Amino acid sequence: MNVVVTGAGRGIGRETAKGFALQTGNTVFAISRDQHALNRLAGEMPGNAGTIVPLAMDLTLGDFTSLKAAIALHGGLVDILVNNAGGLVNKPFEKLTDKDFDYMFGANVKSAFMLIRALMPFFGEGSHIVNIGSMGGFQGSAKFPGLSLYSASKGALAVLTECLAEEFKERKISVNCLAIGAVQTEMLSQAFPGYRAPVMPEEMGLFIREFALTGTRFFNGKIIPVALSNP
Repeated sequence: MNVVVTGAGRGIGRETAKGFALQTGNTVFAISRDQHALNRLAGEMPGNAGTIVPLAMDLTLGDFTSLKAAIALHGGLVDILVNNAGGLVNKPFEKLTDKDFDYMFGANVKSAFMLIRALMPFFGEGSHIVNIGSMGGFQGSAKFPGLSLYSASKGALAVLTECLAEEFKERKISVNCLAIGAVQTEMLSQAFPGYRAPVMPEEMGLFIREFALTGTRFFNGKIIPVALSNP
């Protein structure tokens, strides 16, 4: 099985990529801007594990030449894509800048759009695209001050998911979005110093892996809340 995981240098993406790679026979194309983090991840794999192909790139630039070449060398198919890479800006609305807007929508929406578009020739019947959203972008959920652009961008990713599921339906390519709650990642700690989330990256990475493998049996075009809070 060939799996592409973005944001694989740390946190949820790292644990998701690691989980897939520990399964013998899998090839995981692990994407991050941090080459050293990817190399450390690849070096942790035991001898009987699958293969990690570390690919350092900035997804917002839209240049996927090296990724497409690597996929072509490993069978030319993508069975699972986990769009986990993203960013978070925590600022009061009146202090947000045009640059913040471009960064949030570029990192959380446009990069996923560009990557899915680039990988269309590699998806086949049964492929599963899993977009990692947020409860902040889930309609009707509790919202928090300072996260207006973050939540709006994750909401846009959710609607993109619904649209792509319909558009790819005849090709039997499934697209779903996991709207996750707070997870104790470096990004969360930087945005909310001192806050302790109830879920660890290892736990969420395991959930995402299992959903990516089995979720298409029950879901397509769905925005699924994955959080302990209600709503």
